[in-house]
This record gives sequence, C-alpha cells and structure tokens, in this order.
Amino acid sequence: MERIHYAGDELVTGSEIAEALMEYAAVLAQQRTAASVDIPIQHPDGTIGTASLLLGPASQLVRERIEEPGQEVIDHSLVQRLRRLTAALAPKWPVAGTVETTSQSTVDYDWTDEV
Repeated sequence: MERIHYAGDELVTGSEIAEALMEYAAVLAQQRTAASVDIPIQHPDGTIGTASLLLGPASQLVRERIEEPGQEVIDHSLVQRLRRLTAALAPKWPVAGTVETTSQSTVDYDWTDEV
C-alpha cells in the first residue's frame, strides 16, 4: 500500500495504482497539460472509496510505502489505462535498430577505377 500526499491531504491506495499515477502526473507536467483522474482509496476504517485528483504541471504529489492493515487496493484496468495515457503523452524518441535486407545481390566496386 502507498500513501499519497496531495493538496494537503493523505490518500491510501495500492502500490501499482500509486506508481502509475505518479508516472502519469510526471508526463502531464512535462507536456504542460492537466487531467482529472479517479482512483480507489482505502479510508481509515478500511472501506474502499474513490478520490478525484486534478493532475497538472503544478501538482505536487508525494508517495510513501506504508504497511496498512487490510487488503491491497487493486484496480488493474485503471493501472492499464493510466499506463496507456502515459505512453500516449510521453516524448517519442527514435530507436536505433538493425535492418534486415532481403536482397541477395551485392555490388562489387573496384575503387581503383578512375572517375
């Protein structure tokens, strides 16, 4: 479980959710844009609720690992959605790779010929 400090409050949620949320918040800040996200949270009495967070360039989030009684808060579909949104906004960098050629022909140059 993780505790997220947000806007002067503390929210307890699952570790995967907190990680995906932080990554999404970081890419939103890089792109200078904002989004609203609803995440499942665990209340102090152990019940599960929902918190709405507005994430943007000025958002200040801190997360900390905690040992909280009860079950880990899990929402696989939310984590996948946040990761897709993060990937869509993340800067695209060229990747070096190898290119396989299908042609068997080679050109044999005689570099000693005069031009």
